[in-house]
Amino acid sequence: MARKKSSRPAAPEICPVCGDDVPRNAFACRACGADHNSGWRDDAATYDGVDLGEEQFDYEQFVSEEFGTPTKKPALSPLWLITAALLLLAMLLFVLLR
Repeated sequence: MARKKSSRPAAPEICPVCGDDVPRNAFACRACGADHNSGWRDDAATYDGVDLGEEQFDYEQFVSEEFGTPTKKPALSPLWLITAALLLLAMLLFVLLR
């Protein structure tokens, strides 16, 4: 019985999507899953199927729009500072006078 020759193109040595090494005769990249249908085609570099436009992504603007402007952190009340100082003094006196 004659073997049917595969019409599948050979896998590249290095994945054009993620840059990882691709084993010989692999069906897909083991790192990112790219294959002939998703990323090894000759025209894959010219069109990735997503039209994102040419503008750059501004992370600061995204965070500002998504979460609003950061609010000022509330200052520590003087009452809490006095309470903490008194507790520390009480613990110190307890340890020393024991």
